[in-house]
Amino acid sequence: MCFIFVLLGLATITRASELNASVDRDKIAIDETFNLRLRYSGDESGGQPDFELLEIDFDILSRQQSNQYRVINGRAESFVEWTLSLAPKREGELMIPSLHYKDQVSNAIPIAVSEPQSRPEDGERKVFLEVELDKSKVYVQEQLLVDVRLYTTIGLHDIATQPLQVTGAHVEKVNEQRYERKLNGTSYAVYELTYAVFADSSGQLTIPALAYAAVAGRRDPFSLFNRNSQRLRLRSLAKTVEVLPKPDRYSGAHWLPATSLGIVQSWSQDTDTFAVGEPITRILTVRGEGLRAAQLPPLPKLDVEGLKTYPDQPQQEDQTGPDGVTGSRIETTAIVATRPGSYQLPAITLTWWDTKNHRQRATQLPAFRFNVSGSAAPATPSQEAGTLQTLVPGTPSLEVQDHFWRNLAIAALASNLLWLLYFYHLRRQHIRAKGQAVPKNPRPHKSYGSSAVKRAVDSGNPRHIQQAILNWLHTRWPQVESTTLADAARQLGFEELDELQELLGAALYQQPPRPLPMGKIQGLVERLMDRRAGHNGETEEAEALPKLFG
Repeated sequence: MCFIFVLLGLATITRASELNASVDRDKIAIDETFNLRLRYSGDESGGQPDFELLEIDFDILSRQQSNQYRVINGRAESFVEWTLSLAPKREGELMIPSLHYKDQVSNAIPIAVSEPQSRPEDGERKVFLEVELDKSKVYVQEQLLVDVRLYTTIGLHDIATQPLQVTGAHVEKVNEQRYERKLNGTSYAVYELTYAVFADSSGQLTIPALAYAAVAGRRDPFSLFNRNSQRLRLRSLAKTVEVLPKPDRYSGAHWLPATSLGIVQSWSQDTDTFAVGEPITRILTVRGEGLRAAQLPPLPKLDVEGLKTYPDQPQQEDQTGPDGVTGSRIETTAIVATRPGSYQLPAITLTWWDTKNHRQRATQLPAFRFNVSGSAAPATPSQEAGTLQTLVPGTPSLEVQDHFWRNLAIAALASNLLWLLYFYHLRRQHIRAKGQAVPKNPRPHKSYGSSAVKRAVDSGNPRHIQQAILNWLHTRWPQVESTTLADAARQLGFEELDELQELLGAALYQQPPRPLPMGKIQGLVERLMDRRAGHNGETEEAEALPKLFG
């Protein structure tokens, strides 16, 4: 037991340090500000990064430093964070440079700076609302971005906002931010809300006036009537936009107005290992920028002779950000080959309308060919029943068939019941033997071995890497019941899984997606391969395994 604690202590001490940079806005006007956050995870012993490189293109208006310590799932971590308020010195494509601290280097971040957006009529107003649309005309069901901004030069508190509701349209709040903007030489604090609006039908669409309430002045807790404060009621102007019908020249089966549309195919294991009777899972992901997941159509059903398919329920998810909604539809199908040979899955084509260039486009997933090894599956019971009917003259064929399917249904129900009882029995045994050690060196199935994980890592596809690691975990530790790396980390206590989940999740779901640090991914996977579960969820080092990388 002491040896285990020593190993855990060494793992904590040798945990790699990181220096990460992020911004709250990467597109601003020359008269606006934004925040830069620089986080260092590791042993902190004073000092701060050198921010001189920042002052080439930006003015540092303020800086704050905070130290935090927290424990997540029994794992302690500490970090120090610097928050800087920056103002650009010029227009154009600027760059937050890589910063250095304790032999660590942060990521560089591009910043787009546009010309000022002055409004002379608002120059002398202390508080006002503004509503801005990103387009004057949209197609039916096309995304329209509505920015609602509250400008103020005085202190406000108790701000009550009215949510945007548009008759005849679906509305979704996609972003919220605070920053500063200078109008006609006056600096304003800006509170901005962004909504995505999807019109249901063509014609005139009205964005109604919005009402905000706020209290100006200092809040005095000792004054019953708060004579030093003033309650304000603000109201914006209504806006109208023309909604165009679907173009007559559009020939697609489904109307999909988007800024981009893509289809991605992935597999649960290496496609070179297809075998007769062994299931393999195909995952198709359709992703549309400027589309909600509910707008994405179902993909064509797979119908190839010699292949049995078992589709799962499709998954839909919407991601939101400053650029609006990005919808995804994920369709998962288990495929089982009944005989060996060469198969080809047909190409999948989706026609959509490019809202940027106002023309029809088509996105295609190419046809996919693969080979299946093994021997043909034995004759099915229905074939045997058919043979029996030909050998027994005078027997009504329909009656024999009915009896066969009735008996088959009874056998299937009985088999399912026996499997449920069996798994229940195994579960109870697992609970009673919770303190027992798992097998010392389980040998994973070749389809889910370390080579399949290496190929997934080499592909650089975060979804492939995530699925390959899950398959490997389920093969090596069958008792693990999880569908995500985070769940597996909680069951096995492996900190590598938490870090992998964070890096892969940032690449899959963060907007914009964060590039994968492949060196760190490879290191974490190697460390994971060298681990095995010990007593009571603790971890021990496994026997030496060949290195996957390097």
